[in-house]
Amino acid sequence: MKDYETFSPLHITKARGSFIYHNDKPIIDAISSWWSKSLGHSHPDLQKALTQQLDALEHTILANTTNTTIEVLTQKLCQLTHTDKALFASDGSCAVEIAMKMSIHARVIKGQSNKTHFVALQNGYHGETCATLSVSDLGLYKEAYQALLFDCTFLKDIPYVTGINDPLWHDTQCAWQKSQMQLEAIKDKLNAVIIEPLIQGAGGMLIYSKDYLSRLAKWCKENDIYLIADEIMTGIGRTGKMLACEHADITPDFICLSKGITSGMLPLSICLTHDDIYALFYDDYATQKAFMHSHTHSGNTLASRVALETLTIFERESILNYVNKTLAPTMHNIMLEIAQSTQKLHNIRSLGGVVAADLKTTEPRAGYKLYQRAIEKGALMRPLGNTIYWLPPLNTDIKTINKLGEILLELL
Repeated sequence: MKDYETFSPLHITKARGSFIYHNDKPIIDAISSWWSKSLGHSHPDLQKALTQQLDALEHTILANTTNTTIEVLTQKLCQLTHTDKALFASDGSCAVEIAMKMSIHARVIKGQSNKTHFVALQNGYHGETCATLSVSDLGLYKEAYQALLFDCTFLKDIPYVTGINDPLWHDTQCAWQKSQMQLEAIKDKLNAVIIEPLIQGAGGMLIYSKDYLSRLAKWCKENDIYLIADEIMTGIGRTGKMLACEHADITPDFICLSKGITSGMLPLSICLTHDDIYALFYDDYATQKAFMHSHTHSGNTLASRVALETLTIFERESILNYVNKTLAPTMHNIMLEIAQSTQKLHNIRSLGGVVAADLKTTEPRAGYKLYQRAIEKGALMRPLGNTIYWLPPLNTDIKTINKLGEILLELL
């Protein structure tokens, strides 16, 4: 916080498309405002949908009520994700917390109260609430709050890759054997495994093998262990598919969505699951099996209408096709060219609408200093330590990506 004394927060006056405006100066939003602006800022169709919904129904309690917007959105999400049921919340952490609570409650109903342990991946991050911090592996975020947290096992030796052309993307037999040994040792008490599918965001935009994810999902299925997919950042097209899990051809027991589902316009999150889990809680009132979890703005009607329009735009504008054929290769090639010409970047990695590289330096806070200079040049890049990454709106035009490359090249 003290950094604000020497570098003040940006005063944003407006935001349009892939740009935010600091005192009317355009700045490329290279990180989609914390990874949420899947369709950019102030998309006119999203604004129109929001206004129409506002004129009809802005929001009511979702307990014991329903409306057409939430019904259609639920149907669409379940079709997209091959799930059956949806429970709505307000932000990513809450959706993950729902999945964690529901998995534990399901064990209680099944008479498996001993199966309470969670496994997550090394370098993973799942949110800021106490349960989600417990399954996160970033010390800076959680060290001060250990008294509030519970123990979690973190799988080590994750097979990281540079992208889909890396041999490890397709075969991780050796790495998987190490993880399998960790899992087998605790499976009798294990409730669920939670993952960020393929890209670990806050951990440094680290990309790991789809084969590893596939093997992990198979092991969970064979051993009756729930798999929770935290698709808060990776979902809704970010990796070139609607869900990152699709790369590994898996359907987890729980899928958590947020951020890009409303293109970051309004807060909304969803925990999606299946009929077999829903059926565990479906019983007479006297059995007290109901899943007790709700938020004031669960399934907010305005946010739900924007989410529905976001999905419509993805189809109408062929966003995934653009990401895979144009945006992804362009970003990767530009970052690679910058690395080769400057010799100041290494470990270039990319998947869909994400590309990252590490600065070749031991200079303290080099990434933060680059962030400050980038703002002056017209780009919002917030490096993760000394990891530089681009995660722009998925409909960002190539002219803007080229400009982003020019700025980074000049800075290096």
